[in-house]
Amino acid sequence: MAKTIIHTDKAPAAIGAYSQAVKAGNTVYLSGQIPLDPATMNVVEGGFEAETRQVFTNLKAVCEAAGGSLNDIVKLNAYLTDLSNFATFNKVMVEFMAEPYPARAAVGVASLPRGVLVEAEGVMVLGE
Repeated sequence: MAKTIIHTDKAPAAIGAYSQAVKAGNTVYLSGQIPLDPATMNVVEGGFEAETRQVFTNLKAVCEAAGGSLNDIVKLNAYLTDLSNFATFNKVMVEFMAEPYPARAAVGVASLPRGVLVEAEGVMVLGE
């Protein structure tokens, strides 16, 4: 099966050896997004809630570049440096996504790239 690399300037450029997303068939594997402003490649200011909004904004841009939307995500993985922010993550997520929500994992981690507080990645399935 051929794979298609997904790229958009509306999301941060990859800061390592990876693609923003890879499409195989009707499945799109979304790389982890951290709260970088794609225009400046700097971490957004404003704390955890602002960072989470930027993560979802970045994921949305990649989903759209692949021909889908956040609501096409079937599995979302969230990585938080402080699990006490879990309720805030949920609050922001429902601003960006509609029910039924995807399957999800939330994992507490010691650190993330660039010292950010949150990262999310997922799997999206496009219409068959």
